[in-house]
Formats: sequence, C-alpha cells, structure tokens
Amino acid sequence: MDTLPVFDINGLDVSKDDVFVKPFATYLKEHQQLWVPHGHSFYHVLYLTEGGGYQTIDFDRFEVKPFQISFMIPGQIHHWDFSEKVDGYVFNFSESFFQSFLLRPDYLEDFTFFKGVATDSVIEVPSMLQSRIKGILEEMMGLRQAISPINLDRLRVLGLDLFFRIAALQTPSASSNGHSTYNMSVIKNFQKLIEKQYTSLKLPSEYAALLHMTPNHLNAICTEVLGISAGEVIRNRIVLEAKRRLVNLELPISTIAYQLNFNDNSYFTKFFKKHTGQTPEIFRREQV
Repeated sequence: MDTLPVFDINGLDVSKDDVFVKPFATYLKEHQQLWVPHGHSFYHVLYLTEGGGYQTIDFDRFEVKPFQISFMIPGQIHHWDFSEKVDGYVFNFSESFFQSFLLRPDYLEDFTFFKGVATDSVIEVPSMLQSRIKGILEEMMGLRQAISPINLDRLRVLGLDLFFRIAALQTPSASSNGHSTYNMSVIKNFQKLIEKQYTSLKLPSEYAALLHMTPNHLNAICTEVLGISAGEVIRNRIVLEAKRRLVNLELPISTIAYQLNFNDNSYFTKFFKKHTGQTPEIFRREQV
C-alpha cells in the first residue's frame, strides 16, 4: 500500500443524492479497493447478517459477527479482514444528507455511536430487533432505487428510525451515566472545541478560557464524567490524528509533525512514543 485512500461517496456510487443503500456482498464485490486500510469522507453504517473475521476502526480491532451493526463517521480509518463469506447491508450518506432535514446541523452527534469513538460504534443487535433492522434497510434499498424528493425524505426518516432503535440498546453508562446536564454540556462543548482546534490549542487552560471556566474546574468535570484529565482528552485526540496520518505513506513524518503544529520532528517523536509506547516509524511499519 503506497498511500492511504480516502473515498468520497460519489466515487463509490454515481449519485447526486448523497446516499446509497446496498447489500453488503454486492458492495464488496463492486469495490475491491475497500479491503485495504482506507478513510471515508462520508458516514458509513454496516449491518452484517452473516460472516466472520475482523474489522479495524481507528486502530481498534473488533471480531466480526452476524447481526452486528457498525457506525463510522467521516475521517475515521477502516479496514476488513474477513475469514468467511459475509453479507448484510451498507448504508452510506454524506455529511449534508441529514443537515438539510434537521433543525440542528450537529444532531447526529447526539448519538453515542456517531461521536467517533470506535469502542462505542460496534453494537450487537439482539434477536428481537434483528428482523426490524433488516426490514428498515430493505425498505431503504427500495426507496433508493426509485429516488425522488419525497423518497429522499422517507430515507432520512427510516435512517433516523434505525439510529433511535440502536441508540436505545446502549446503556446510560455509554452517555450520561447520571451526570448533570451542565457537566455533560461542558464535555460536549469541550470535545467540539478540541475537534476544531487540536492542532493549534494543546493546553487545558486554553480551552478552559474558551469555555469561560477555570482549568481546575474543566479538569474536575473531565475526571468525573470521562475518568481522565482534560489534558489527556486533548492528547488522545492528537495521538489519534497522528495515527491516522501515519498510515498514509506519502506523508513524511516531518510533514505530519508540522501539520499537527509540533515545533520539530524530534519533539513529535517524543510525544508520540510517550503516549503510545512506539516511535512513529515503528507504528507506521506495523500498520503496513
């Protein structure tokens, strides 16, 4: 693999409507390039009805099982290693697909499985729900084949129905776990700020100022809600982005250090090794 491919939804399926739903076996056959590690510029939902092996999302490895549903957001790195025949359904949609339909453009971020945390995005579907999820996706496939403005809205409604049904399976510990609305709001806003500014702002005090609170207060809330310090939340996001970029062999490590706003390559190497136990060179070599 010479470089990390990043696929756009229109590059996988000729469409101006920013959505498609297909049987997964057909999807795999049509897009052999997806077997290698790759990124997406769109949302990707995969519901498996048969198969085995492994899939990796942002460097977390998961065993593939029948009646498992996985959610990926734009920017995540993904690849499969199937050991037997697989089938199911794939539902891909662009970032703008739901935005024109919902009052809040960031509405999908309220779903735990769309927060970009790999361990929260692979979910076992219980037997009582399996036929209903299959039915939703089958209906969506039919609508996608007879596309029209009203059918696009029906697709959006069915997609939201699927999301709500899966969200109901996740325990409170995966979201609020009894924490106050205020603390959860602070965490959500803190994570949004990190997502926008992790390359330029690296200190808890900088984010605390933007959130109009003291660094100690922000740290206390992070420790209570997430179980880690505010500094660790920031560092984890930087490390994840470094890993994503290191998979792309066309990017020199010195360029990645520059892109992530490290003063020099040696400082970046020390930072990465401290928080992963590996140098960037060793991590890259193991991934390819």
